[in-house]
Amino acid sequence: MYDLRRLRLLRELKHRGTLAAVAAALSYSPSSVSQQLAQLEAEAGVPLLEPVGRRVRLTAQAEILVAHTEALLERMERAEADIAASLTELTGTLRVAAFQTAALALVPAALTSLRAAHPRLRVHVTQLEPEAALPALLARDFDLVVAEEYPGGAGPRSDVLERQELCRDPLRLAVPGPAGEPDPDPRSLSGHPWVMEPEGTAARRWATTVCREAGFEPDVRYESADLLVHLRLAERGLAAAFLPDLVWGAGPRSVAPATPTVALRDLPPGLGARRIFTVVRRGGGGRPAVTAARQALREAARMAVAPLLP
Repeated sequence: MYDLRRLRLLRELKHRGTLAAVAAALSYSPSSVSQQLAQLEAEAGVPLLEPVGRRVRLTAQAEILVAHTEALLERMERAEADIAASLTELTGTLRVAAFQTAALALVPAALTSLRAAHPRLRVHVTQLEPEAALPALLARDFDLVVAEEYPGGAGPRSDVLERQELCRDPLRLAVPGPAGEPDPDPRSLSGHPWVMEPEGTAARRWATTVCREAGFEPDVRYESADLLVHLRLAERGLAAAFLPDLVWGAGPRSVAPATPTVALRDLPPGLGARRIFTVVRRGGGGRPAVTAARQALREAARMAVAPLLP
């Protein structure tokens, strides 16, 4: 019979990529991880790892073991959820990752609600973009992730993750300068500096596509993952930007005003909204703490987005 602890190490290697990363995540030494995997290989009677340069990759037989390990861990998640559901009070720690706008506009209200309803539940929140948070969820670093999806950016969905919609967040063209000025379409801003999120992000790919479909290549002079930076540059007339409606509820008035301070223009149908959702590992959605957090986030989203929708 295979040792589940060793099977999990093999699974961690698939998701984290290197022996050093597995060791760091699980507080082992790299040599210990290597020894445990060698023992698993002896149990299996077939090679599980093959060298590729300075790294290793899983063999076809190792991938089979990882697939079965995922099923075993899912059953364990369901068992943990059933035990937690049998208790009368929520306790323990819930680890949440959320991207910046959600962390500012949705998470504080959700945390306030959870604290009032479940004072013994400890919620640990990390601000992290979906590109990093979703792999970390698969690696079991988090229990719940708040993620976003831009128009046209939906890729293949993992069969080991479960997604639940939170809200639709409209995206608009922020014209440089104070609110109330004319609101031109993107083509009239083709020669103007732009601020966008960094290369490689879903937001950057979407924004670039919108500009290209309007017939020009944007002059991106400023890059930041912080949408409040985008807002400040647009307010001062330094850059055009695409801003989600939730940015107006992303903080106190001294940080992000409750109402728009730049001229905004709606985008063409099909391009003008991102979807915000929560994600858990399959089997983890039944945990009472996850259910409570999702409910609190849905209520926060309802309160934050409803006044902003046209």
